[in-house]
Amino acid sequence: MIQLYTFSSCTSCRKARDILNEHQIPFKEKNMSIDPLTREELLHILTYTTNGTSEITSKRSQDVKNLSVELDDLSLNEWIELAVQHPGILRRPLLVADEQLIVGFNKEEYAGFVKKYKLRHEKEDLTPVACS
Repeated sequence: MIQLYTFSSCTSCRKARDILNEHQIPFKEKNMSIDPLTREELLHILTYTTNGTSEITSKRSQDVKNLSVELDDLSLNEWIELAVQHPGILRRPLLVADEQLIVGFNKEEYAGFVKKYKLRHEKEDLTPVACS
């Protein structure tokens, strides 16, 4: 199942949602501004990163500036606790699907995702069914 993590006021999140809806790709959406990620969800997302927490941290966000915390000095547990309490430090949208993570919104990256998704599901639809 495709999971899209968003914020209500995020234009990029709306664009990501619109592309998925436009191509009739089923997904679950979680609005992080209303329902922050859990520790388990963050750990799951982090398994798909290549650069760890820095890949999904929005270092230029107002939340990061207001916290005046040196993110690079935090342990993983400290960073997770901070992200649970202050989801605004996370980049958005976050799309998790088929062992893939897309961070932020890039039209070309989403177009590639849609193309792969449709090809994969067309192949599934063409799989022969054994007759008895």
